[in-house]
Amino acid sequence: MASSTLTLITLGLLFLLGLVAEFIGRITLVPRVSILIIFGFCIGPSGFNVLPEEASKWLPIVSDIALVLIGVVLGSSLKWSELKDSGRLVLGLVFSIVIVTLLGVGVGFWAVGIPIQIAIIYAGIALATAPATTLDVIHESKAHGQFTDSLLKIVATSDALGLIVFSIMIAVAQMMVNSGGGMEIIIVGGRDIFLAVLVGVSLGIPMSYLAGRVKEGEPTLLEVLGLVFICGGVALWLDVSFLLSAMTMGVVVANMAKHHNCPLCAIETIKSIKWPILALFFIYAGVCIELEDVSKNALLIVLYIVFRIASRLIGSVAGAKVAGADKAFGGWMGMALMPQAGIALGMALTAAHRFPEIGSVVTIIATSTVFFEIVGPICTRIALQKMGEVSRRL
Repeated sequence: MASSTLTLITLGLLFLLGLVAEFIGRITLVPRVSILIIFGFCIGPSGFNVLPEEASKWLPIVSDIALVLIGVVLGSSLKWSELKDSGRLVLGLVFSIVIVTLLGVGVGFWAVGIPIQIAIIYAGIALATAPATTLDVIHESKAHGQFTDSLLKIVATSDALGLIVFSIMIAVAQMMVNSGGGMEIIIVGGRDIFLAVLVGVSLGIPMSYLAGRVKEGEPTLLEVLGLVFICGGVALWLDVSFLLSAMTMGVVVANMAKHHNCPLCAIETIKSIKWPILALFFIYAGVCIELEDVSKNALLIVLYIVFRIASRLIGSVAGAKVAGADKAFGGWMGMALMPQAGIALGMALTAAHRFPEIGSVVTIIATSTVFFEIVGPICTRIALQKMGEVSRRL
């Protein structure tokens, strides 16, 4: 069978798997992300191994495209006007959760014998949450109130800050592997972050200007995807974080595209087409899971889950105390922040690309993601209910 023929048939079947995941998710309430990861595992080398060899050539490219789209959408949630209104409570909780999670997961992994350069990578990945999952739970629960509003702002802000911190952790780890000194780590890490942000700003400004001008008042898919893909490609060419570049682009567009009635229409254009790409991305994450790695790293998977849960709860309670909120608010906020999905998988794939010797990071994070995507939404629902912000019985 011709290569192009097999590729098209494979793509069609994978998209249909995404449709099946949607259906199963609706009738069982099992998150579609988890279902797609399981599907990927089943068709991959550790499962029935029915995925054609040609797919290994283009699935990684699809993964990069998905991550660039995720980064832009994530960055668009950071509007300066809303951040200024967030106040002491949200920012206090965000910084507390980030610091405690970094220390809890990083020191925890290091204490059990993981090299420090690898431990800080896991700590950076643990910062990620699941904005889409959290939003789905809030929508399904019809929740509203101060706790719900704070939760949405914390998820967006902590993910953006977490992505920046993760980029720093990658740079630090890379310098440690190359036996660089402290000053060299700062210089190289600063360079990578500066270039990643520069790429995002340089392409975000023209995107902000063009959005809604080519076709008056309405950004077109061509102008948006053209600049987004260039952003990802240039960042990869410079060997800097394309996730950070894409997120920076999203921030710039969200705050500068004000010449028409819908400044975020450019981002909404991306949202309208991102799910098919994300479906392939999650399937690819499942394909990357190796059964041998799961059994070999079972202890690390359990420890990652335990350390992340403990850090979330402790960080939220501490942050609430510093911000002057009651202990219950902080405790239930920590519970509501348990979901973790696509962003964490993207970080794991980025880490595996930079450090081939820790390819098991994808297996560990993908496996724990299945856990957090099943248990996390339940925790979020319980937290919303306990805070009295659910409009109907769950």
